[in-house]
Amino acid sequence: MKHREHGVEELCAAGQEVYERALREGRIPVADAADAPCLTGFGLLHPALDDLGLLEPVPPAAALHRLLRASAVRVAEERRREDRLVERFEPFMRVDVRQPPGTGGTMLRLLSGTEQINRAITDAMVDATEESLTIQPHSGLTGARGEAAREAAFSRDQALLDRGGRIRVLYQHTLRHVPLVYGPLEHFRRGDTEARSLDEVPDRLIVIDRKIAFLPADDDGTLALEVRHPALIKYFVTTFDRLWRLATPMFPKAVRPPSVNGVTPRQRAIAALLVEGLTDAVIADRLGMNVRTARLHIAKLSATLGSDSRAQLGYLIARSGILDQEP
Repeated sequence: MKHREHGVEELCAAGQEVYERALREGRIPVADAADAPCLTGFGLLHPALDDLGLLEPVPPAAALHRLLRASAVRVAEERRREDRLVERFEPFMRVDVRQPPGTGGTMLRLLSGTEQINRAITDAMVDATEESLTIQPHSGLTGARGEAAREAAFSRDQALLDRGGRIRVLYQHTLRHVPLVYGPLEHFRRGDTEARSLDEVPDRLIVIDRKIAFLPADDDGTLALEVRHPALIKYFVTTFDRLWRLATPMFPKAVRPPSVNGVTPRQRAIAALLVEGLTDAVIADRLGMNVRTARLHIAKLSATLGSDSRAQLGYLIARSGILDQEP
């Protein structure tokens, strides 16, 4: 078995066993320490002067003293380095820093990696006292990473609610019957929480206290943009509020959108995309469902309108006026 590299403070099991045996016996054959080369490397064993085939142990007190002395030297060097850094940067700290035009200062910051993103959101939520507004599409709640993000978000959200804040979450309709999404909302009964849903929502957005926002900066969720610019925050909040007024309540009281002339709201949303000439796959992606489900809804819509073909379906949708009717 290959010996794993480690520090002397993390002495391996084989090294502990061999060193202890050497201390008891006074000497051990070189071959007996083959599985613990760290002992000679750390200076805990050394060849016997009268027989190079044997190894003798260094007394523990002497070894510890030597190691602590080496550690103290490193600490002293680090402290000298800190002093040199402070001395070097002290003049810069007195400079009146001016932000170049157009850079936005700290109003925009690119976050890289899920750990840094989650840490930034958590830090912002710790200081929050008023509200959290979130747009959550289907793509952000799948897989192991999505599950971990949900658990972290629930903890942050409940802390905000306990401080008297409020939470508004805008989901996609396809998540209305997903237990992992809808169920945990009931955990927030002791706080001011409300969730609504729409057929289509923009990409993920989090706005905290109307002061700071987070939104994706790439397609796979490993980059995010932290925004503190007041004009952008105002735009995000306005967009959220307008979508919120159009959305259907999910929690605390779920509301089932009514059908119009036998056409369900889901079928009406699909109809609107069909008249745009979109494929089944694109429609499914836009509405957060799989292709098979989308085709099932299209088939039901065709049966309701009496269509025999895709081309005729588009014509019948336009003639029926279902897209002009309010649900």
